[in-house]
Amino acid sequence: MRFTVNRDVFSDAVSFAVKLLPQRPTQPLLSGALIEADGDRLTVSSFDYEVSARTSIDAIVAEAGRALVSGRLLGEIAQRLPHSDVEVSLLESRVEVRCGSASFSLPAMPVEEYPQVPTIDSVSGSVPADAFSDAVAQVSLAASKDDVTPVITGVQFQVLENSLTLTATDRYRVATRSINWQDRGAGESLTALVPSKIVTEVGKTFSGDGEVQVTIVNDGERELIAFTGGTKTVTSLLIKGNYPPVGRLFPESVDNYAVMNTAELVEAVGRVGLVLEREAALRFSFSEGLVMLEAAGTESAQAVETVDAHLVGDDMVVSLKPQFLLDGLRATHSEFARIAFTRTDNPGKPGPVLITSQRSKEDADDESFRYLLQPNLLLR
Repeated sequence: MRFTVNRDVFSDAVSFAVKLLPQRPTQPLLSGALIEADGDRLTVSSFDYEVSARTSIDAIVAEAGRALVSGRLLGEIAQRLPHSDVEVSLLESRVEVRCGSASFSLPAMPVEEYPQVPTIDSVSGSVPADAFSDAVAQVSLAASKDDVTPVITGVQFQVLENSLTLTATDRYRVATRSINWQDRGAGESLTALVPSKIVTEVGKTFSGDGEVQVTIVNDGERELIAFTGGTKTVTSLLIKGNYPPVGRLFPESVDNYAVMNTAELVEAVGRVGLVLEREAALRFSFSEGLVMLEAAGTESAQAVETVDAHLVGDDMVVSLKPQFLLDGLRATHSEFARIAFTRTDNPGKPGPVLITSQRSKEDADDESFRYLLQPNLLLR
């Protein structure tokens, strides 16, 4: 194997391929990056039996071939090469990398023992890349970080007609976002539970690709999802298990809500929350014209601040954890946020609050993104 390739293009390809490599691979081979040169193309891949990444780039191939080297090391080298074309060759059991005056010699791993990288032959549908990236950023933050319950560490994908809905929860909040789906398959409804880490990386990686093609495979032999943007593809095994029916927690309608400037409320929560202990809640008192934030911390420290608010319906008092609230407010990605108050069987106890985007103080809210918050009532 011997080829020449543009330094920046090569660095980008290797960085993409090795980004999802496991920190502690079960086998040394699974820490490798597979390099395949053929025709006028160079393909760089990684695979650990659960997640794969694959991309191809233009190259001047003098001798076709394939080699397997340490992915992390190759990634670090590729990022630091001088600005010159890169020459890579396989000489017996060593991979030689030359660029300008820099030269590296890496041990090659037995490529014949490397597992077959998954290939995808069909496409279920596609979504606009910018909308998908935005939706992932809004929803994935609510996925659980606790591996004790694997099903809620993922993001649920639901395809129904011309819509893709992403949903995540950690039992304390639920975030959901719907975007347009262009069907490329049989028009059937699809469901997949995808590890949130993979969803997050895919959202970032493919944000500028125009569209992201999505393939959901669940044929008994394989249960995986594939994302393709341009010449890059990521596949992941699906999480097995039944996702909790969090959709039933959202109210059909709410007539008691407040609308506020998102940035002003975020800044106020950050200031007032300074006096709180880590797990303490902030008290919010909503009345026409304003919301009062109150915090009582350690050593008798206290803080109070008011923010302008447009209230519809009754006055309301709720206590919410600052970080969870900030996550929801920032995820609205809008100038104004609507905080709606749901009802419970106990008239003196408010239900979960529903946070949505608001175009302005008066215009109707945008319910494509919804964020439900209140720890003691979710998933009871």
